[in-house]
Amino acid sequence: MNLIHTVYQPAGEGPFPTILTLHGRGANAFDLLGLAPYLCGGKCMIICPQGPLETPIGPEAVGYAWYPMSMGGPPDVDAILSSQKKLSAFLDDCMTRYPIDPKKLALLGFSQGGVMSYSLALTDPERFAALAVLSSWLPKELLPRLNVKETVQSLPTLVQHGTQDPMIEVDRARKSVETLRQRRVPLTYREYEMGHEIRPGSLSELSTWLEARL
Repeated sequence: MNLIHTVYQPAGEGPFPTILTLHGRGANAFDLLGLAPYLCGGKCMIICPQGPLETPIGPEAVGYAWYPMSMGGPPDVDAILSSQKKLSAFLDDCMTRYPIDPKKLALLGFSQGGVMSYSLALTDPERFAALAVLSSWLPKELLPRLNVKETVQSLPTLVQHGTQDPMIEVDRARKSVETLRQRRVPLTYREYEMGHEIRPGSLSELSTWLEARL
């Protein structure tokens, strides 16, 4: 398989409802695996691929990213699309390797992983039963490069964002939501009094929302 990853597999033989979970910049394949017991009561398989790019997160520490940091400029769309291709091929491999229920496959992304989730879901919405994007945004530079299918109008989508997020301002999430609603994406948007993070309240709502669709 082309990406390092971690997996949580529930007890039993499957096939299992499954959540492909994409981490943010500077994290790794273990970052979101800890959500597994809290999402849908631990009944879902959780697959957490690691971004292909090394990125420094301190004097001696290294994390991983899906595309380079833009330092306040527009994102590197070519790099995003390159990682999108890697993720699509990775998911193809997962479908043959793991006991995934193809009709109950959700996509969840945090921060940079949310951008990647948008890029995957908007171009191949039939593949997913649900899309959840946390503390992220849909870059305006990316949208024209995506072959967005009209079937996104049937893709249940949840967007969560913190009103105190210092890394991705809440206005960027709100503008993304407006763009998606213009394309008639069936979308639920929630804001929380929090920063760039996942808190118990948002996690509980996320779990309930996913369970209803998986």
